[in-house]
Amino acid sequence: MDIFERSLERHRETHGKIEVRSRMRLETQEELSIAYTPGVARPCEVIAEDPLAAWDLTWKGRCVAVVSDGSSVLGLGDIGPAAGLPVMEGKAALFREFGGVDSVPIVIDEHDPQKIVALVKAIAPTFGGINLEDISAPRCFEIEDALQDVGIPVLHDDQHGTAIVLLAAVMNAAKATNRSLAQLDVVINGAGAAGRAICNLLTCQGQGEWCIPVKSVTVCDSRGIIFPGRAGNNAIKEEIAKVTNPEGRRGTLHDAISGAHVFIGVSRGNLLTAEDISHMGEDPIVLAMANPTPEIMPDEAIKGGAAVVGTGRSDFPNQVNNVLAFPGLFRGALEARALRFNEAMKFAAIFAIMESVPHPSPKMILPSPFDRSVAPRVAAKVAEAAKASGACDPL
Repeated sequence: MDIFERSLERHRETHGKIEVRSRMRLETQEELSIAYTPGVARPCEVIAEDPLAAWDLTWKGRCVAVVSDGSSVLGLGDIGPAAGLPVMEGKAALFREFGGVDSVPIVIDEHDPQKIVALVKAIAPTFGGINLEDISAPRCFEIEDALQDVGIPVLHDDQHGTAIVLLAAVMNAAKATNRSLAQLDVVINGAGAAGRAICNLLTCQGQGEWCIPVKSVTVCDSRGIIFPGRAGNNAIKEEIAKVTNPEGRRGTLHDAISGAHVFIGVSRGNLLTAEDISHMGEDPIVLAMANPTPEIMPDEAIKGGAAVVGTGRSDFPNQVNNVLAFPGLFRGALEARALRFNEAMKFAAIFAIMESVPHPSPKMILPSPFDRSVAPRVAAKVAEAAKASGACDPL
């Protein structure tokens, strides 16, 4: 029985991955009176007088909503809200297991961005943060932008969580190969949510004083290298074109990767061969993150001469996994009672993940997803950055 059938059998056995349990004992008349009627009236009155009291008197201060419409589920595409629910339950389980954060999966049978924004705003009082998940581009950008004024931090993890872990991986891979970021020519394949966010970090678009740009970035999509004015470019790709591909190159992914030092894949599987890697620059870094099949398998990349190889899979070394970021990122935001995420908080997470591997090597540029010290380290740095950078202050 392969891993997919074993997963199906386990989900059928457990009827999902999460459950709700009471944090108060309910075994006596007094305990029931305290937890519910009549005693519960007093916490309600206190919150009515001061809504911020909900952070201490309810689960708001430790709970996140995981919201999706199922329109862009990793490796599966637009499968709808019900089919996406197992992924959102999984996300909730990871929040709890790795970050000590409670979360609720909420799948929405709606594709209209304005209606999704309205629905999320309506449920926001229940939660201390909102994790947007598996929402297709470009709607995900519009939805995230429109939710920055709800009074709690909102993050589209497919963009920012991926970009945070990826940049930590690139920085440590550069260390492992004795180079600086400023020496690296980077090719990104994939211009969706993750590709755009990674591009912005590597080119320091709106990233503040913490960011160190790479030498150059070239972004490709299914039609090849993106350049300004290319027929069929949407607004996002035109935005990408303005800050990438400084030489104005045109052609395919295979053309783009020739001479590059770093390949980052956030697209689909089996796009590259060992020969492609052999045409890259010295000591190539290959981070092929398509799931379940990478853009190139690790053994093929190594055959082509790759010095460092990472994927999105847990059965290969150097897994570039969002679980290194989002549990600690949200835990830190909740601990600081942040009103929003900002770039200082994201870079705090990047540096915390980097520092979790004090001596990077080609075989280890990121900590294991099972390293339980990572989330608390990320949370502490994020909370500190939130307070210092004004993320806890009203706009």
